[in-house]
Amino acid sequence: MRSITIAVFSAAFCGAVAAAAVAGEEPVQLKKAAGLDKVETNCAVCHSLDYIAMNSPFLNAAGWDAEVTKMINAFGAPISADDAKIIGDYLKANYGQ
Repeated sequence: MRSITIAVFSAAFCGAVAAAAVAGEEPVQLKKAAGLDKVETNCAVCHSLDYIAMNSPFLNAAGWDAEVTKMINAFGAPISADDAKIIGDYLKANYGQ
């Protein structure tokens, strides 16, 4: 029961954050590269894609891997292991230090 409650809360939280994040904003144009589709599909569900560009000066490869893991484990992002690897690879190749 607890896992269902957490999943429902996570989904509601992500929906509320996404609605607030996109209110009055222009779409973010991320670098066109392999994996962009997975980033747009999975990451934008919960937050603005602006966070990627904003955090890029601070995150290296290990930092991006930690961020993807945090989104899944701490915030309950429903991202498969295969998609997590693709997302991490995209972020490291295009927005890593």
